[in-house]
Amino acid sequence: MPIPDFQSAMLPVLRLAQDGKDHTLGEAVDAVAVEFKATEEERNALLPSGRQRRIHNRVGWAKTYLQKAGLVEANGRGRFRITPRGRQVLQGKPTRIDMKFLEQFPEYNAFAALKHDAPDDVPSKAEPPASDETPEEILEESYQELRRRLAEELLERIKACDPRFFEKLVVDLLVAMGYGGSRKDAGQAVGQSGDEGIDGIIKEDRLGLDVVYLQAKRWNNTVGRPVVQAFAGSLEGQRARKGVLITTSDFSREARDYVKHIEKKIVLIDGGELAKLMIDSGVGVTEVATYTVKRLDLDYFGDEE
Repeated sequence: MPIPDFQSAMLPVLRLAQDGKDHTLGEAVDAVAVEFKATEEERNALLPSGRQRRIHNRVGWAKTYLQKAGLVEANGRGRFRITPRGRQVLQGKPTRIDMKFLEQFPEYNAFAALKHDAPDDVPSKAEPPASDETPEEILEESYQELRRRLAEELLERIKACDPRFFEKLVVDLLVAMGYGGSRKDAGQAVGQSGDEGIDGIIKEDRLGLDVVYLQAKRWNNTVGRPVVQAFAGSLEGQRARKGVLITTSDFSREARDYVKHIEKKIVLIDGGELAKLMIDSGVGVTEVATYTVKRLDLDYFGDEE
């Protein structure tokens, strides 16, 4: 069964606390996972950032909303317990607790209506969000969507740029990623191949302890196995054991399977991956805004116990 949204996790979290004991977030996560029969894979699924498990994030927000409504309360470091109001709610045998349900409690409405510019302007009803996702999920999915759109724009510009500029772009990217030594070294090592592409040997590190054979071309059609096989064969003539083949289009499944079964190490970079590498390396893009998400430092408050 899929991981429940954070609203669906509210009732199981409150039921866990009905024994009157102090509980940790980890215990709440386990209770929700058991109730919804989450698989091990679902339990370990991460948010897009890869920094937190999705189920931990959702259960954490479920607990936060219950706490803001006065159904549970914090008790010491990272622990929570049920309140008299929470017991009263469970006595009513609700089939579901969600944000709409919590609107009956003024503390929750005050929390949901908080505004920086008007902290005293608290309406009687809190406007529920259109999504069941947690704030982190909404933020990260929005970020990933912005990346996807930027990658599409980058690829369009790459395909339309002048061949000489394409050569410069690839060199700039390699240097930004730590390959090729200095930009001057990389620019001298990588030259035009005569067919709107580049061809050359670059240093794998600044000291040149190993070299990588590079080809980059603005193909319009899908690159098949014959092209990749020819590239692999040319490594011998270049005295290289590693190779990078870059295209602005894509590679066929046969081409990708081929490089998995040969002794030489060859990395295939298609147009989509090229755009992503440019974004990650800051090549051809500029920073517009930075958002820093912070969380409570429990270690700082550890001496309160």
